[in-house]
Amino acid sequence: MPTIYQLKSRFQDLLRPLCQKLATAGVTANQVTMSALGLSLLEGAALWLFPGAFLPLILLPVVLFIRMGLNAIDGMLAREHDQKSDLGAILNELGDVISDAALYLPFAALPFISGELVVGLVTLAIIGEMTGVIGVQIGASRRYDGPFGKSDRAVLFGLCGVLAAFGLTSEVFFAILMGLGLVLSAVTIWNRAKNALGELENK
Repeated sequence: MPTIYQLKSRFQDLLRPLCQKLATAGVTANQVTMSALGLSLLEGAALWLFPGAFLPLILLPVVLFIRMGLNAIDGMLAREHDQKSDLGAILNELGDVISDAALYLPFAALPFISGELVVGLVTLAIIGEMTGVIGVQIGASRRYDGPFGKSDRAVLFGLCGVLAAFGLTSEVFFAILMGLGLVLSAVTIWNRAKNALGELENK
């Protein structure tokens, strides 16, 4: 099923010159990964400490876009500049789920959004990423199947941040958005598990 993740290769092409400069300057993939995590934790703290405040909410899509760029760069540094490491793999996977939790759980504190739906969505997001990693454990590839991967979650919560920043706080509309995210997250978990098993059958 289609997902924003499929645009990753074009995004990487745009970032490749910057990636080359960073590699030349001695910047490592793990440093970029930790920078993305640090940025996410700072933004998450701002969202949590100042619930409903304009600046943290309006900055969320900007932070998510920068995080997406940093995530692409750390992968290119690892693959294209011989920086792959076991530590890097651990930091990459843990950094993603910790960043998601830090950035999205603060929405549960907003009065016009169901905390249960937010927590449920973050929980399914973590399960979805875990399912993708399990593909490697059983001998398949790391699964990134959609329709609701990391980039798609970023779009959903970035939109929620902008809407909330400008006072567009319809409880019904946010419930629909979060409910849709829950359904798509469940489908994503199913697709990743199914396709990992299918990959093994076709070997």
